[in-house]
Amino acid sequence: QVRLVESGGGLVQPGRSLRLSCSISASMHSLNTMGWYRQAPGKERELVGSLTVGGGTNFADSVKGRFIISTDYAKNTMSLQMNSLKPEDTAIYFCNVDQLLAGQGRLVYWGQGTQVTVPS
Repeated sequence: QVRLVESGGGLVQPGRSLRLSCSISASMHSLNTMGWYRQAPGKERELVGSLTVGGGTNFADSVKGRFIISTDYAKNTMSLQMNSLKPEDTAIYFCNVDQLLAGQGRLVYWGQGTQVTVPS
């Protein structure tokens, strides 16, 4: 089983930046896709951004141009750099990866989440 642990959340003033990290227990070469999701109070979990199999990126319109995903295969980590933060970015942020295995299909893994709060 792949284990994911997020870190770096906190309270940040509007307009400032914050960097989240995700520690991944498995070799990142064994993974299919990787990305970040978030869930705001009273709302459904939504995609923030992801890295595709083809090597591209996919970001939600609400964060496009402000957030950046980076990876470090040597350290088995994935980061989310969040810039120009807004109150509407307040949410629990989750690290997400999936894996394709013969006889098991697509396996999806989630971290426990880390809270990001941007006050109004």
